[in-house]
Amino acid sequence: MKRSAAEILREYGPFPGVDRVNGVTYDGQHVWFAAGDKLSAFDPASGKTVRSIDVAAHAGTAFDGRHLFQLADDRIQKIDPKTGRVLATIPAPSGGGSGLAWAEGTLWVGQYRNRKIHQVDPETGKILRSIESNRFVTGVSWVEGELWHATWEGEESELRRIDPTSGEVLESLAMPPGVAVSGLESDGGDRFFCGGGSSAKVRALRRPRRGAAAGS
Repeated sequence: MKRSAAEILREYGPFPGVDRVNGVTYDGQHVWFAAGDKLSAFDPASGKTVRSIDVAAHAGTAFDGRHLFQLADDRIQKIDPKTGRVLATIPAPSGGGSGLAWAEGTLWVGQYRNRKIHQVDPETGKILRSIESNRFVTGVSWVEGELWHATWEGEESELRRIDPTSGEVLESLAMPPGVAVSGLESDGGDRFFCGGGSSAKVRALRRPRRGAAAGS
C-alpha cells in the first residue's frame, strides 16, 4: 500500500452560523455541504456562500448531475437544487449513514460505526452489495473509476483508495494530527473537498495523479 501525507491546498470557512460540516459534494460549479438543518453551497474560487436550502442534512451528500441526495437520520432525500424541494425519499441502510456518493447510476453509502460501504439502488434503497472497512467510514467518493473513502477515529483521519471489490486498501493520504474529515467528494480533477466536522470548515486537498495512484 502506498502511504503519503495529505496536501491541503486551501481551507474554506468557518462558515457563519454553521456549527458543523457533515457531507460534501460538488455540482461542477459549487461545493455543497450539509450543516445539520440546511444544505449550503459556496464558490470554490471565492469561498463565498452563494445559497442555502432548508432541509435536514445530518450526514453524507451526493450529486447525480441533476439532483442532490442527502442523508438525514434513517432516510436519503432526493432534492431539486433549483427549487430546494424534496422530490423523493428512500430508506437508508439500517445502522446509520455517514458518507454518500453517486457512481454507476447508484448511490454509495458509507456507514460510520458499522465500518461498511453499501452500493444502494437510488429508487428503492435496496442494498446491492457491501464492502467492509477496518476503520470508521466518514465519507465516500468515486473519481475516474477509483473508490475513495474518508476515515476518522480519535484524533486521526485519512483518505483511503480501496479496491471496490475486495475492500483492500491500495493507497492512504494521512491528514495532519487533529484535522478530521467528515465528508468527501472529488471535483473530478485534481482536488478532493473534505468536510471538517466541528471546525465548520471545508478543505481542498490535492488528489494524487492517476498515473501515480495506479502504480501503487
